[in-house]
Amino acid sequence: MQLTTLVLAALTSLASAQKTWVVAVAQNGSLTYSPNKLVAQPGEFVQFQFHAGNHTVTQSTFDQPCQPIAMHSNVTGFHSGFLPAAASASMGMLPTFTIEINNTNPLWIYCAQGKHCENGMVMVINEPTTNASRTLENFKALAAKGTTIVPGTSAAGEGGSTGSASSSATGSAASPSSSTAGAGMLAAPGPIALMAVAGVAMLL
Repeated sequence: MQLTTLVLAALTSLASAQKTWVVAVAQNGSLTYSPNKLVAQPGEFVQFQFHAGNHTVTQSTFDQPCQPIAMHSNVTGFHSGFLPAAASASMGMLPTFTIEINNTNPLWIYCAQGKHCENGMVMVINEPTTNASRTLENFKALAAKGTTIVPGTSAAGEGGSTGSASSSATGSAASPSSSTAGAGMLAAPGPIALMAVAGVAMLL
């Protein structure tokens, strides 16, 4: 009985550690991440699936929603790079960008394409519960007044390159280059076959 309990506990722990959250990027052509707010535990994964257009998943700070986090902290941050969906869709594929959560610190995310961030294409993972002012709604309001900066451009400086890491996450997409730093997140490359999307959804 005790052995059975231990085995079940180990299997439950393993299943929890491998949970994958799926976020749809620009589903139905919208400038959204869906869902745009979620709570993920350390060891869980968040997979961004790019459905339309040419978008990014880029980490920022709360106070500077449309700028790479490296511009305002000593954290490099993660950036998917631009992932155009149409080219992959013609081959029956979806571009993906997957990160592993290593702690419960909030992750503020924006799209670095054009004025998508200013138009509300932002999200948060692990919204703070102890600071009532740091909400997704307030983040979106700040973004509406912001100026989008793409990581790796002259305005952004040297930090924030594709596949870099942050204090709570690291990520990589179709780009083969990836690095880790701090307590970061781990990412898996895309794209994935459309048939595999259903498989991921069934695992949730």
